[in-house]
Amino acid sequence: MPYHLAPEKKTLAIAALCEGASIRSVERMTGVHRDSIMRLGVRAGQACARILDEKLRDLPCRNIEVDELWGYIGKKQARATAPERAAGLGDVWTFIALDADTKLIPAYVVGRRDAYHAKAFMDDLAARLRNRVQLSSDAMGAYLDAVERSFGSAVDYGQIVKTYSVVNLTKEAAGRYSPAEVVEVEKAALKGRPDPARICTSHVEKQNHTLRMHCRRLSRLTNAFSKKRENFEAAVALNFAYYNFCKRHGTVRMTPAQAAGVESSEWTVAGLLERCGEI
Repeated sequence: MPYHLAPEKKTLAIAALCEGASIRSVERMTGVHRDSIMRLGVRAGQACARILDEKLRDLPCRNIEVDELWGYIGKKQARATAPERAAGLGDVWTFIALDADTKLIPAYVVGRRDAYHAKAFMDDLAARLRNRVQLSSDAMGAYLDAVERSFGSAVDYGQIVKTYSVVNLTKEAAGRYSPAEVVEVEKAALKGRPDPARICTSHVEKQNHTLRMHCRRLSRLTNAFSKKRENFEAAVALNFAYYNFCKRHGTVRMTPAQAAGVESSEWTVAGLLERCGEI
């Protein structure tokens, strides 16, 4: 297959990738070589990152939930040597913000689960918002300082603190892969005057599940993973652009970008690729 693919092939390949198909599955469905699919995905993902950065500005969101999603590049952290970790292999985390009302993802950051990336994430989120918001997160320690530095006093911030039971560490599959039972949930108001009823991370946690279902390299218990940081970041950006602009959300009955007033109409995958400069 030549490097310059027909627009129909590009659209079919990207649509399949955004609906959770693996690169080899797309290769079998389209007849396009996997290397061409991978190069297309990286180019489109990098263009999607620019589109998200340009479009998601001055947003009228009022109720933001944030969370972090684990993944890995090349190999898991425990198996990576020090030089491999320095080269970017090992665990990678995606910080995700979700507007609980419109289901829009206004900001995300790919990096480590540490104070530096928490601060970069909150800086990016704060710069995109028009209004004072209620912000909810889990009890990750770096969030409080990051929120203080990025939002100052212009936020109503609360945390969900979950207490888990002891995980069953037997060799049975159910014990290895079932989540620990939540035995207690506490809500803590940390800044401003957050509404206790809206201190919640359930919506963004459901979004984590959606991303894992739509981005093959983030699916659990599979052999799918990124070998390069560049490919991982492109795949995440591609899926967030597809989710925000192309995918009709059942709750709001339109795309999140429409619900948030960012766009007046739903984009097709071909339209997304056209804006990426691929068609």
